[in-house]
Amino acid sequence: MAELLPEAKVYIKGFDLVLENLSLGHETIRELFKKPSGEKAGLGLLAKVEDLFIPVNQDAKVKIRVYTPKVDGPCPIFMYFHGGGWVLGDLESCDATCRMIAEQTERIVVSVDYRLSPEFKFPIPVNDCYAALQWVSKNGALINGDASTIIVGGDSAGGNMAAVVSMMARDNKGPHISAQVLIYPSTSFNVDTDSYKEFENGFGLNKELSIWFSNHYIRDEKDKIDKYAAPLMAADLRNLPPALVIVAENDVLRDDGLAYVKRLKEAEVTVQSFCQKGLVHGYFTYMEIFPEQIKKTISTIDSFLCEINQD
Repeated sequence: MAELLPEAKVYIKGFDLVLENLSLGHETIRELFKKPSGEKAGLGLLAKVEDLFIPVNQDAKVKIRVYTPKVDGPCPIFMYFHGGGWVLGDLESCDATCRMIAEQTERIVVSVDYRLSPEFKFPIPVNDCYAALQWVSKNGALINGDASTIIVGGDSAGGNMAAVVSMMARDNKGPHISAQVLIYPSTSFNVDTDSYKEFENGFGLNKELSIWFSNHYIRDEKDKIDKYAAPLMAADLRNLPPALVIVAENDVLRDDGLAYVKRLKEAEVTVQSFCQKGLVHGYFTYMEIFPEQIKKTISTIDSFLCEINQD
């Protein structure tokens, strides 16, 4: 029997509103998920927060948000890709979490507003993320960042992006990534795992919504086995950056993340994994409900990154 923290029960009640309105289409669901603008938030211990537009190909630009901590630079860089099933989410959806990451880890955080599906299907969103990595690697000095130390991370679909971008950087011989931080990542399109059966309904993200997301993101059945869409399907996971994988106990994607941990270990990649007890998918970017849990998770991330840096 699953045990839920009280905060998780509150979150699930709000999430049920989304599930009840899936038939209204992705634009309506986006509106339900929207959060207030981060521009209204106080800087706290941050020195600066600014939005920039960067090119991702000859015809398109995307927005990034740069969070600068109050420390002397140049600072290590943490690139963050938001969750939302490749369909939902934006810079605001992870704003509070990115502020806390910058403050607690004393790293410059670069949050990427990649283009969303179904308007921009695979591989456009992940190509946006890789192009943003290339831009940051070349222009780190412009944001007072140390481009020799770049971390990629994200939650859910953003965790998928971070895993795939790490693979793309390996396959294309750069840019260099020091580590990858994957928060309850989607690593495959398999909805028949034990965790999908255990938490199929009543725990927020469910099987129906996962299928809804994937149908908006991928173009055809071939994409389901493309390593850049489903990193768990990759034949070779060797020579990837050290990885931290954090899963939520009561989450349909729990086994997705743990299966990826197993594959990384088999490929002799340095990996640490943690299962957050009593929590559900989505907690990491809901500061209004899970402030203490997010703070503890970021402390885990910081400890991992410090350990990797020492190694």
